[in-house]
Amino acid sequence: MAEFVTLELPEGDGARGVAVLRIARPPMNLINVQVVREVAEAAAAVAAHSGVAALVVYGDERVFSAGDDVAELAALDADQAAAMAADVQAALGCLARVPQPTVAAISGYCLGAGLELALGADRRVIGDNVKLGLPQIHAGLIPLAGIRRLSLLIGPGQAKDLVYTGRFVEPDEAKALGLVDEVVAPDDVFTAALRWAERFTDGPGRALAAAKAVFEAGPHGLDRARGEWAGLFDTEDRRIGTESYVADGPGSAAFVGR
Repeated sequence: MAEFVTLELPEGDGARGVAVLRIARPPMNLINVQVVREVAEAAAAVAAHSGVAALVVYGDERVFSAGDDVAELAALDADQAAAMAADVQAALGCLARVPQPTVAAISGYCLGAGLELALGADRRVIGDNVKLGLPQIHAGLIPLAGIRRLSLLIGPGQAKDLVYTGRFVEPDEAKALGLVDEVVAPDDVFTAALRWAERFTDGPGRALAAAKAVFEAGPHGLDRARGEWAGLFDTEDRRIGTESYVADGPGSAAFVGR
């Protein structure tokens, strides 16, 4: 059983629903090795669950995550850090490997490793009082998993500014940069994220997973797209979708997620 992460999976036979992954290490949900491994294990469970259409990742009403557990990092030597770097890096990028659409619902603070984790989600919804940033430089460190993804998201120039200075970003700037996708009132963060995730409960799950795989393929996206596109012709949703599209136009298909 996980100590700092909870996972709520959809209930019921046949229906596809939204899973909710919560980080619960009060008071600030600091990310240590155990937390990020528990998040990665929960994400893997979501990926393998045929009843999950989408995933919401949340902390609580006060904070998503205030960042790295620097006290834990301060106790490491170079050999210990080298031994765990690949494992922790992969765990921080776990949301990008979930085939279902994912959305981070962000309250309070989203800093350091917390922001690196959220960068792997397909969408980020924040409250209008949230502060975001990658302040690892102030501890003599760098983000382990977030630099490349941040650079792709907001451009290398802006990414370098955030990483080199370690400064906090306010909601308006975060939205303007493209660091987040939606800014809402603090009390509406989880509801707004859930509303977006619920759009996919009757969607073509295999096609959504294929699209996500192509986005994640980066410079190899064209090659990946050919394989993913061709593979969809073996799915039930492709048959349902194309027949419905021809007969009744777009938006009329009753997909089954297979």
